[in-house]
Amino acid sequence: MAPKKNSWPILQFEDSKDTIYLLHHWTQIVGKVRLKKSPWQNHSWHVSLYVDSQGLTTGLIPYENGVFDIKFDFIHHELRIKTSNGTQDRFELGGQTVASFYEQLMEKLRFLGIDVKIHSIPNEIPDPIPFSKNKKRLIYQANAAQNLWKTLVHIQNVFGVFRTKFTGKNSPIHFFWGSFDLAYTRFSGSKAPEFSGQVPNIPLAVMQEAYSHEVFSVGFWPGSEAFKTPIFYAYCYPNYPDFQHAKVSPEQAYWSKDLGEFMLNYDDVRKSSAPNEMLLEFLQSTYDAAAQLGNWDRENLDCDFSHM
Repeated sequence: MAPKKNSWPILQFEDSKDTIYLLHHWTQIVGKVRLKKSPWQNHSWHVSLYVDSQGLTTGLIPYENGVFDIKFDFIHHELRIKTSNGTQDRFELGGQTVASFYEQLMEKLRFLGIDVKIHSIPNEIPDPIPFSKNKKRLIYQANAAQNLWKTLVHIQNVFGVFRTKFTGKNSPIHFFWGSFDLAYTRFSGSKAPEFSGQVPNIPLAVMQEAYSHEVFSVGFWPGSEAFKTPIFYAYCYPNYPDFQHAKVSPEQAYWSKDLGEFMLNYDDVRKSSAPNEMLLEFLQSTYDAAAQLGNWDRENLDCDFSHM
């Protein structure tokens, strides 16, 4: 029998950086709409997007006349808005700047009877340009967007298996548009020391609520101008001093002193003969290390529903 073909896409930040730049800003605009129209959930879970069978979606958002959702469709390369009243609208992603995307989305929402005004400054981006003024002419590459989405689909599936092994409080698998990463978080149930760090254009109170309790988080990040390697990451808060010295696997995993977290390069996973298993090994071993150092109540938090 021929070996199963590896379907994890090739991702090179330099080849897709313009598309990532556009998507980072566009997802912020859409995410801020969800933020403004949704009731607050702990740890800002009401702001994120979700991977679905065509791209990224807000899920259901309440508004004056029912609910609506907004979807990035990376098969047909368009943004779609649908309401529970049966009305809908769309526009193509190709050819858009950040400013034109912002203007079109706001216009379409008004047309559908959705009243919303968002904070128009990007979050977690150095030297942010207001959405309405960002008219940089960058090329939206359909293949780059689709490859990123297909990568997120693979990761969603692996994270989903990992998620079955925990019965305590844990987050959805969700895409945070501020940091532009797919993330999943587990909670020990204990309160954490008050967070005192700084994140660009994020109020301290928001970060303190996000890290109000002890956490272990994993995620995937496609890279940026400052760090151009697509990576998987794992960290805990509080960041125990001995966490960096923990023995984790696979052997390609490494500790980033600058970021204070374990990393595993996406390319190492993609090129593996068993990428799902390699990624699960990284997730489980880093969780084991964090839970041991934090003295988590694993007898009551750990489980395994993956075979049911």
